[in-house]
Amino acid sequence: MDYYSFFTNFENGEHIFRIIDAVIFLLFALSVCYLFIFAFMSMGKRKNAYPKAAKNYRFAVLYPAYREDNVITNSVKAFLRQNYPRDKYDVIVISGEMEQQTHEELEKLSVKVLPNLNNPNTKTNALQTAVNYIEENKLAYDVVVILDADNVVDTNFLEELNNAFYSGCSAVQTHRVAKNKNTSVAVLDAVSEEINNSIFRKGHTRLGFSSSLIGSGMAFEYDLFKDCIRQAKHIGVDKQLEMLLLKQNIYIEYISNVYTYDEKVKKSSQFYNQRRRWLSNQFHNLFWGMASLPKAILNGNWDYCNKLLQWMMPPRVMLFGLILCFAYSLKVAHWYISIRWWALFVALWITYVIGIPDSLVNRKLAKAIFYVPFLFLLMLLNHFRLAKANKEFIHTEHDE
Repeated sequence: MDYYSFFTNFENGEHIFRIIDAVIFLLFALSVCYLFIFAFMSMGKRKNAYPKAAKNYRFAVLYPAYREDNVITNSVKAFLRQNYPRDKYDVIVISGEMEQQTHEELEKLSVKVLPNLNNPNTKTNALQTAVNYIEENKLAYDVVVILDADNVVDTNFLEELNNAFYSGCSAVQTHRVAKNKNTSVAVLDAVSEEINNSIFRKGHTRLGFSSSLIGSGMAFEYDLFKDCIRQAKHIGVDKQLEMLLLKQNIYIEYISNVYTYDEKVKKSSQFYNQRRRWLSNQFHNLFWGMASLPKAILNGNWDYCNKLLQWMMPPRVMLFGLILCFAYSLKVAHWYISIRWWALFVALWITYVIGIPDSLVNRKLAKAIFYVPFLFLLMLLNHFRLAKANKEFIHTEHDE
């Protein structure tokens, strides 16, 4: 090969490399820009000023509980301290493989315990079991609340929800926060949830889009929930409900001053399994929802379109790690190209910082940050183990 051919091939290769790099950079930049806009819009305090309701709605409070003997009784006891009229709400625990002793303890608290005999024993079919029980017994409810077995709420929880639904809300996501920060993984999980709250809930509702659902601390008009849960078919009930609600142009409100305290994962193994389930659900619902995208565009249902766009983006820890990898790998051979990747990394860092509340910025967080690369590797591995994650039930254990 002569020098002319060598340099021509080199220049062609360099040209192709720059095109590929530009395309990849653009995709990542769009994701970062999306996150930054909603993070920026979340800044400042937002008070949900719902006036006091003139009537008290009847609530069905549902606890899907799979092998949750360690936590369910204490969670229910805490919930029963509500300052809402006791005759205006019922607590229903849908039990999956829990001990008879636990059932008896719950029944002493005037709680209805329903066995979930489905296989696999998922949250989706547990909630369907509860609705079937309510319909068969002709019980009348206005609103249904969904809590996880480890969730604890404040005593004004139902009162605040009652005000919101009386003011016209149809679907509500409360502010879920961590009730434990006892390990580095738990701290990072707590921070991750608050970033999600800022970007996908507070920021979204400020721009007129629906809040994302989390899976617990959710409330819906009963008839609406009944219709949606009966259409749900697989694992990942929160994303299914989002899809079904947004298809109907039903707005999901986020109430930032009503808290649901949730136990965060404490071990890397729990993080790995939980995120594997979440990632599989995201991809499954994305492909399931794409069939309705043309109709949504024609009807101007931008809330639905936004949700699909959101699910197309890589998880935030993956975005963070991949941008850093690109920036670092290019700094020697193509340092001038790496500059924009470093700038994008800084922009993403600022985006995440905006979403973290001051209460979580402390020494524990500074220590936990060094654990991020390991969690990035776990998330990367999860992408190769998604095949059956949406069909098998992956349970996250909770401590007493």
